[in-house]
Amino acid sequence: MTEILVAYATKMGATKEIAEAIATRIRSASHEVVVLDAGDVGSVEPYKAVVLGSALYAGRWRREAVKLLTRNEKLLHTRPLWLFHSGPLGSDVTPQQAPRKVREIAARIGADEPITFGGRLTPESAAGFIARKMAQGPMAGDFRDWDEIDRWAYTIAQRLVAAR
Repeated sequence: MTEILVAYATKMGATKEIAEAIATRIRSASHEVVVLDAGDVGSVEPYKAVVLGSALYAGRWRREAVKLLTRNEKLLHTRPLWLFHSGPLGSDVTPQQAPRKVREIAARIGADEPITFGGRLTPESAAGFIARKMAQGPMAGDFRDWDEIDRWAYTIAQRLVAAR
């Protein structure tokens, strides 16, 4: 049984990069970790714990992340679960509330609200007409705080070590 699943749902790749950084930190505490696109996860049954992240667009999670939660709600209730989302742009990233459905499922599972990480929108990564236009303006840039991401992942790794 693989210990930890770090799953992500992304449109332009920034959330995947955050998931990979989280997995790296958790691996540093001697955990076996697999990183998968949320759309490729059928069941969380093989995993002892799950970290799930989604890009956040206009207050919405990516469909594949919500489906993972919905399909696996009963199993996730029996495992540690951490949630994050990324997407706010600008130098002052404020916590964003998860969509109602995600909040409801998280509450039933007993998981905390998702932590918010800044997003990235650059001309090179922008996908879609609106994103490409936004990437040419003042909201363009990489607003992910890698130190904050690492600290959060470190707390997960420490909790998993304590639970062994």
